[in-house]
Amino acid sequence: QMQLVESGGGLVQAGGSLRLSCAASGRTFSTYGMGWFRQAPGKEREFVAAISRSGGYTYYADSVKGRFTTSRDNADNTVYLQMNSLKAEDTAVYYCAAVFKMVSINRDEYVYWGQGTQVTVSP
Repeated sequence: QMQLVESGGGLVQAGGSLRLSCAASGRTFSTYGMGWFRQAPGKEREFVAAISRSGGYTYYADSVKGRFTTSRDNADNTVYLQMNSLKAEDTAVYYCAAVFKMVSINRDEYVYWGQGTQVTVSP
């Protein structure tokens, strides 16, 4: 089992920034690709960003490309999501997740999930 704990969510005005963190424990972190997903009320959970095991490859949803950046620190078992130029439509619960392959943007391939952290962007 891998435990994932997100932090860093909160309320921010449009145009502002937040940095989410996800601390992992219980498994060898560097053997997992990591991803960020979000779920707004009444909507399905959607892909936001993914980062490969080594951190050398990153992928982003078109809706966040150029505004969000994901990174990881394998020595500290932590993955990050830096969110800039936030918009009201970014409001959602954000989840980090782990996939036992190099990297994936497919939600169904992820096996471990955090509990989520709320991000609210006021217009």
